[in-house]
Amino acid sequence: MLSEQQILTVKSTIPLLESVGPDITKHFYQRMFRDNPELKNIFNMAHQQSGSQSLALFNALAAYAKYIDNLPMLTGAVQRIAHKHSALNIRPEHYGIVGHHLIETLRELASEAFTAEVEDAWVAAYGQLADVFITVEAGLYQANAEQVGGWQGPRKFKLIEKRIESELVKSLVFEPVDGQPVVGYQAGQYIGIRVKPLTSEHFEMRQYSLSTSPNAETYRISVKREAMGVPGIVSNYLHDALRLGEEVELYPPAGDFVFHNNAKPVVTISAGVGLTPMQAILETLAECGYHAPVFYLHACENQQQHSFKKRLKQLGQQLNLTHHTWYNQEVTSEDNIHHGLMDLTTLDNLPLTDGDFYLCGPVGFMLFAKQQLVNLGVAIERIHYEMFGPHQEI
Repeated sequence: MLSEQQILTVKSTIPLLESVGPDITKHFYQRMFRDNPELKNIFNMAHQQSGSQSLALFNALAAYAKYIDNLPMLTGAVQRIAHKHSALNIRPEHYGIVGHHLIETLRELASEAFTAEVEDAWVAAYGQLADVFITVEAGLYQANAEQVGGWQGPRKFKLIEKRIESELVKSLVFEPVDGQPVVGYQAGQYIGIRVKPLTSEHFEMRQYSLSTSPNAETYRISVKREAMGVPGIVSNYLHDALRLGEEVELYPPAGDFVFHNNAKPVVTISAGVGLTPMQAILETLAECGYHAPVFYLHACENQQQHSFKKRLKQLGQQLNLTHHTWYNQEVTSEDNIHHGLMDLTTLDNLPLTDGDFYLCGPVGFMLFAKQQLVNLGVAIERIHYEMFGPHQEI
């Protein structure tokens, strides 16, 4: 338990964190990977190059300092981050390494302000935060392991099916090498995967949304080939190099972005590969014979990049489904296909007062869609979203 003085001291460093900004976490990661290169087998190094991981950590530190005397305000963020950690097999010993480099980073970048009193307060504060995450994550690990088909740590799976869904997306189906059942999951969750591409000097770990309903035997992910800018090491490996029968390591399903069966209208809003968790939601709704109206709203560049288009038509025969798609680069005369950016104001039958809204896609798109929903009068608590990569608030 932190003392009142330690709490005040940590809160007094908020201006310091804000003045240094993400540079403090950039330095932290450089320091940590220099001294503990084994952690490159856990972290997504592409996020280090883009700066998104540094920004996410900085935002988390600033939020923790702000609410250190009111931790319940951070419950949602802690749950989201803990789920992501569990899909990467983060363990208690990792927190000691992170804590050491965090304190040393503060000492190195803010030597004058980092007094003995500030150091004492931040050591205690980090210890408290680490204990919170270790406890939450231990619960997630145990809950997974205790379920039928559950496990902890890596488990070997082999690729048994690979299917083209669109120009950039392929679905991959994995079954366990041990032939035993696999734990179920909630629509919207993701799974961790660890591979060793020949082009990578270390193991690569990623998280991909499960793109169909659970069946207790296999898992399916649908992966977009990342070809723009720096090619995606893992996505291109899964698309091109991983062959049928070859093995990968998977970690149990995780994620707090899940479908809530409230027997109310459901609206899924996605862009690009953000449709993968939405596909799992649709498949789950069809299996359970969902009676309430379902709205499926999607945006992509063109029909070549429109994944699951044929399957959507089939699901439309099983659900009370209304669907609309926006092609950014193409004009077509097909029903329910629109040109340009998604415009929710053109839809006159959305369940604005009682529906549950699920968003997934690039951050800019979700900000754009969320603002439209808010302007239309949708309550914030009925807007749920999933963030691929390091978490950000929208």
